Amino acid sequence: MEWADEDWVPLSALEHYAYCPRQWALIYVERVWDENPDTINGAYLHQRMDEPSTDVRGGLRVIRALPIWSERLGVIGRADMVELGEDGTPYPVEAKPNKLKYSHAHDVQLCAQGMCLEEMWSRPVRAGALVYFGSHRRREVAFTCSLRHEVEQIAIAVRASFQKARMLPATNDARCRECSLQDHCVRVFPTDPFDLSSNDEGQ
Repeated sequence: MEWADEDWVPLSALEHYAYCPRQWALIYVERVWDENPDTINGAYLHQRMDEPSTDVRGGLRVIRALPIWSERLGVIGRADMVELGEDGTPYPVEAKPNKLKYSHAHDVQLCAQGMCLEEMWSRPVRAGALVYFGSHRRREVAFTCSLRHEVEQIAIAVRASFQKARMLPATNDARCRECSLQDHCVRVFPTDPFDLSSNDEGQ
């Protein structure tokens, strides 16, 4: 399928949407961004890894900062690292700056990378890994049927939400404590920018 330029979904958007749809909307609709220690460390880490290169490590060919995309999903981005086994099968590796901790949103992003590579290489990509530089740990993620289906559904939801360009409902749960956009999230946004009825009472 051919996508218009504005309909391509960045791989990073899938992670933000999987973590919290409102966080995604703040970043991609409202163009809001604030830093916290995790985002600062992440930016520094990716500055170091954004230089394209290819080398051999431990018998594996490693490609860094590889542009990837999927025509079927309409998603595009860059893989931090792709390891190529002896048979040439790609294995995506996504770098995270913090210590090892489970994040389903990270799994979604990594699986999307695997689905891109699968399409580009025309061979099955069944798993990838997340590397946590804060603890020098590595966690493998299997690209199950359910995870692949979730990637497909999130890509559709992100594209539809972006076309509507509307803010999404706020939540108040454990995710908020780790979000750098928490202060922006508590602001009141009217669903329709020309409808002021959702402003605070008394205004």
